[in-house]
Amino acid sequence: MTAEDTHDDAREHATVSELLGAWAAHALPPDEARLVPPHLAHCEECAAEAERLRETVRILDGPAPDPQPPPEPAGLPEALVRTLTRRPPVPRATTAHAEPYAAAVAALQALLAEVGRGTAGSWHTPVIHDWSVQDTVAHLIAADAHLAARLGMAVSSTGPPADGPAEDTAWRDAWADRTHRVIAHERRRAPSRTVAAWHDQATALLGTEAARDPEPAARVLHLHGIRLPVADHFLIRAFETWIHSGDIGHALSVPVPPPPVAHLWRLVRLAVRVLGQALGPRAPTVALTVTDETRSTEWLLGAEGAPVRAELALDPVDFCLLIGGRADPGSVPRGTGGDPEAARAVLDRAARLAWL
Repeated sequence: MTAEDTHDDAREHATVSELLGAWAAHALPPDEARLVPPHLAHCEECAAEAERLRETVRILDGPAPDPQPPPEPAGLPEALVRTLTRRPPVPRATTAHAEPYAAAVAALQALLAEVGRGTAGSWHTPVIHDWSVQDTVAHLIAADAHLAARLGMAVSSTGPPADGPAEDTAWRDAWADRTHRVIAHERRRAPSRTVAAWHDQATALLGTEAARDPEPAARVLHLHGIRLPVADHFLIRAFETWIHSGDIGHALSVPVPPPPVAHLWRLVRLAVRVLGQALGPRAPTVALTVTDETRSTEWLLGAEGAPVRAELALDPVDFCLLIGGRADPGSVPRGTGGDPEAARAVLDRAARLAWL
């Protein structure tokens, strides 16, 4: 095999890897869908990932309907079911930085369809904080609106008038205020309209130039108290959508799998960068290793050039759950070595990053 052949194979592998999530969900256009099967025939890694993704889709879709479906449970509004099952799928993003968000939106839409197939009371199931399922979707409307507004999108149709707190309000307070206002607004509406508002805003975000063109995605925005490129803010939207999908799934006893491996590792890399900024250059140096069955990557956090005080090893899902405030820093599975206090400081700081 020549060097050129090797390069072509690597390029094909990278291309197909990015398509697998949409392919498993039958969301690829025909010209891209044709690229996948030939590659799976000779690539064991992608074939295994494709099977895992197909199983994920099967779980989220639920069991196949009976030939003669039973009557709807009493109180289940037909309009809600129609709204959830007939809405068009979120369009596939054409850039790598927006694909994790597109996949997370599609997964949550499938989960909400499962909610719609239950009783009307399912929407009021307690999820997290004092939020119901409907409230959690309303929170995502509020959360996505911060990025939407910075990208020039109109957000007044997704909540109350945007006359919120003064500009000098701390960002966490502004975030909480927007969430409180949107939840209060959405509680006066049918759950179907809340889902529709969230879905429409997410679809509009994925249709922006910043979601489809790397050049505007490279623009830096100060959002959530940190300065990051727009591309990274799309990853944050993917992260939060997945976390809250897990919250809803847990409340309803519906399994919600982690993001596809390629997307999960993008979230990991972003989380490490944010954690590194939060720790600062004077923190004791800790070697953080994130590892699973596919890869293992190490980062040095803290003082540059200083001796390593501790080693810390985490699974990527556990690491993301820790960053998202869904894992206890005292009990999250990990491997440690060296100074336990230095390792514990990293875990505690990671857990405090969460605003979800």
